[in-house]
Amino acid sequence: MQNGTFLAAIDLGSNSCRLEIGRYDHGQIFRVDYLKETVRLGNGFDDDRNLSLEAMTRGWDCLARFAERLSGFAPEQVRAVATQTLREAKNRDEFIEHGQRILGFPIEVIAGTEEARLIYQGVVHGLPQSDEHRLVIDVGGRSTELVLGVGTQTLQTASFRVGSVAWSMKYFPKGEFTEQAFYRAEIAAQAVLEEALQTYPRSQWDAAYGASGTVGAVADVLTMAGWPANQISRDGLNWLVKCLIRAGNANKIQLEGLKDDRRAVIGGGVSVLRGLMELLHIDTLQVAQGALRHGVLLEMVDRHDHDTDARDTSVQRLSQKFAVDIAQGERVSQVACNLMAQLMHEASVRTMELTRKLRWAATLHEIGMAISNSDYHKHGAYILENADTVGFSLPELHRLGLLVLGHRGKLKKLDDDFEEPEFVIQLLALRLAVILCHARRVPDDHGLKLSCNIQRQRFTLAISEAWVTNYPQSTHLLRQECVSWQKTSWTFELIIA
Repeated sequence: MQNGTFLAAIDLGSNSCRLEIGRYDHGQIFRVDYLKETVRLGNGFDDDRNLSLEAMTRGWDCLARFAERLSGFAPEQVRAVATQTLREAKNRDEFIEHGQRILGFPIEVIAGTEEARLIYQGVVHGLPQSDEHRLVIDVGGRSTELVLGVGTQTLQTASFRVGSVAWSMKYFPKGEFTEQAFYRAEIAAQAVLEEALQTYPRSQWDAAYGASGTVGAVADVLTMAGWPANQISRDGLNWLVKCLIRAGNANKIQLEGLKDDRRAVIGGGVSVLRGLMELLHIDTLQVAQGALRHGVLLEMVDRHDHDTDARDTSVQRLSQKFAVDIAQGERVSQVACNLMAQLMHEASVRTMELTRKLRWAATLHEIGMAISNSDYHKHGAYILENADTVGFSLPELHRLGLLVLGHRGKLKKLDDDFEEPEFVIQLLALRLAVILCHARRVPDDHGLKLSCNIQRQRFTLAISEAWVTNYPQSTHLLRQECVSWQKTSWTFELIIA
């Protein structure tokens, strides 16, 4: 990555939306700007788990302001990620589609374990290098992430559906603080978090670090009250709970260091944090400066260097775990990418990214055979849609699963996705590559000329008479492929010259 490049990360959280802009310089990212807005998407759910129009509008208005600040940024300079609220929301597609139009950049919903991994990366890059085993926790608005790691390597990641917004709404709905309410909230939080005791016991880590919203808010209050700076102790938390109970209501809290945007969710955040620290026997929690958005920025730098893209490593691990035929995957990958190159002549960052995703799909197209040879493409799509896969966002995994699902068989199952030309190009290239590699050897694809007319939604593959004579079975399969595309809004034609 070139020195001086500006990068931007957007974290669409359940309580706040944050924009971090940094400048890359000799392997480091230096802050240029930081914007934060308290949007509280997480308290906008109705009984059917749909976000209310009011909550979505607050988010869209925030994105419009972020978009103005990001004017002039290229697509590869910006990454926006969404967390638990949009993981839960049934109508998240409505929010995301409109939000992307406003923002001008894609919005990715990431899995909880991926969120945890990125949080850890953001935290450890702000800490001194050490061989200590570190436990990192982040109490968010609707989820709490736990990560165990050494250096920059994560060993365990987990995400639990418990957070400051959700717990404040459930156990402190009117902002009233009582000893009984805190007791109930903490017991409920520990019930959700209890399984963490098996994975993150005190014997497995040397130091505990806290990141982001709730941890930062609590630390600010404790520091202003005279407690040691940059750390949270269980004694300090107990003191804070007594202060909140003494105040009786969120509107009556008078604590130095507590910002107004945290007042309504402090009860839920403190109850989750105290319950977690007691459960895991954390006597002192060190306050870290890094957070999810910093991990996203670092990941953008890593992805620029293809050798360090976590997604490549994940694909390799999946192929090994499910005993994929690596040689066949490589053959299909090479042919598919060659075919797509004939359709996408522009050597852009976008083309490179689409090619990489096609290569991943080709590598894993037979992953479902680990379950059954029958309908293995369906099994493969299920595996990819439901795997905790490092580096991938949920939409990326969904698209990868669709390519695997569609690499063979009828195309009717993908009707809703034929409006996206880029996806159709990837799909056709993959299907043709699978056909050409049907004998499980390197095919003779020299002289095959694939072209397309996007406006007319038409693909043409030109082959020679000699090729037809030499490869009758492949020709037969290609003719069948033409018939398959007749049942879609696109056309695939075979021309023999």
